[in-house]
Order: sequence, then C-alpha cells, then structure tokens
Amino acid sequence: MAPAAGSDHAEHRVGVIAGLVAYTLWGIFPVYFKIVEVAAPTEVLVHRVVWAVPFGALVLYFRKQWPEVRKALRQASTVFWLACAAVCISANWLIYIWAIHNERILETSLGYFINPLVYVAVGVFAFAEKLSRLQFVSVMLAAAGVSYMTFVGGVFPWVAISLAALFTAYGVIRKQVAIGAMPGLFVETSLLFPLAFAYLAWLMMSGQAALGAHSASLDVWLVLAGPITVVPLWMFAIAARKLTLTTVGFMQFIGPSLQFLAGLYYGETLTTADLVAFGCIWLAIALFIADATKKKPLPATPEGA
Repeated sequence: MAPAAGSDHAEHRVGVIAGLVAYTLWGIFPVYFKIVEVAAPTEVLVHRVVWAVPFGALVLYFRKQWPEVRKALRQASTVFWLACAAVCISANWLIYIWAIHNERILETSLGYFINPLVYVAVGVFAFAEKLSRLQFVSVMLAAAGVSYMTFVGGVFPWVAISLAALFTAYGVIRKQVAIGAMPGLFVETSLLFPLAFAYLAWLMMSGQAALGAHSASLDVWLVLAGPITVVPLWMFAIAARKLTLTTVGFMQFIGPSLQFLAGLYYGETLTTADLVAFGCIWLAIALFIADATKKKPLPATPEGA
C-alpha cells in the first residue's frame, strides 16, 4: 500500500506543478505581447499559428499521439467541429492581442474572470441545466457588474464579453469532439496554417512584417510564439489528467489574477466603474466557488489566450 500512496502523491505533485506552470504562463501572457508589440496584432496572431504547428508536431511525437490526429482527420464531422473551434480560438487570440497592444489588459482579466460564469449561463440556456440558488446569484452579480460598467461607467466592456463568449463557444464546440487537448490544438492550428502562412509571406514580401525588420531578439520572440502557445496547453493537459477538476478549477483564477496585476503594472487606471464591476465579479466568483465545492467540481478549461 505504501508504494501506491507514494506514487499517488508524486502524481499529484506533478499535476500541481503542471497546472501552476500552465496558468502562470497564461497569466503573464501580457508581458510577452508587450515585448512583441512592435508587430501588428494580426502578425502576432499568424506567428502563433505558424510556429505552433511544427512545435506541436514535436510534442505529439514525444507523447505518441499521432494516431489520435490521424483518426480525427479521417472523420469529416470531427474536422468540421475543429474548424469551427479554430475560428473561435483564433478570434479570441486576435482580440486578446489587440487588447494588450491597446492598454486594455484589465478588461482581458475581467473577461477571463467571468468566463466560468458564462459557461454556467450557456449551460442553462443551451442545455437546460438547472441553476442552484448561489449560481443564480453569481450570474446576476456578474451581469450587474458588467451593466454598471456599461451604463454608469459609460464603457461597454466588449473585449471582456467577446473573450468570454468566444472561449465559451470554443469550449462547447470542443465538447462535441472526442480528442485530446494537444491533438485537437494541432489539428486546429494546421487548419489555420495555410492562410496564416500565406498572410505572413505577403507581409514579408510587401515589407510590412516585423519579422526580419528590426532585431534578432525580436525575431526569436516572434518564433517563440509557437512554444508559448503550445506549452501552457500541454501543461494543462497533464494537470487535468492528474488532478481533480475542482483543483484545476480553482487554479484557473490564477491566470486572470496575474493579468489584473499586469494591467496595474503597465499603468492602466482602475476607474470607479472598474472597481464596482470587478467587485461584483469577485463576489460572484466567491459564491460560485462556495457552491461548486459543496456540490460539483468547477468547470476547468484552458485559457483562450
């Protein structure tokens, strides 16, 4: 019995480390996008896609997951759903990158804070799931925070709403497909690759690309967009396999918390409307977590960034 217990403890430790790496990397993404902000958001997006494909292929080789990719590509319905997922996640990435470039990091943080609550709302309206009393209060608080920011603060948080909605759609679509996180991401980025590569080639031929036009260090950072995209999802897949959904669900708030701090670090201002909105969201999350720990695990999903 002792070896089994020790093995379980080691597995749990590996899972915790992997989860912390995944959500910490997602949380400090604003730092990376600030480093490469000389490149237009659309160029940064295509670098994420173009360089994620070869790096993802390498990961799949070492994880021996190529059979899963081949199986997915032989099924038209699977390819269709993954193509839909690719559209959602690429739109999510583009809005996120644009927001970082335009000093709206705090709003991206808000989007990922409300994402679990949007999942709950979709479950009710799309799948006829029933809300508990605390879940209902959580969703209403989140709605109140967004409404206050819109009508009193005079700013509709479209970045936050778009990020949460697109990633919720991505998560719902991915639930239609029986495929692992890494093989799924590889197929999605492979479907986007021809368009992304063609656009990057056009940028370079027309002299509009940042790649090769500034410094070797910037070129390295842009190429690293591939690993930076793939590694957190790889770590998340490990954590999801070795930890309970509740544990991983708690960890998902590390990302938006670090993004919030990054926004403050880069000098973004918290208005009164921001404080009220975030206050409502944080209270909603506290109630949401309290309810989840009593009844069922938190919905643990990878970040859209």
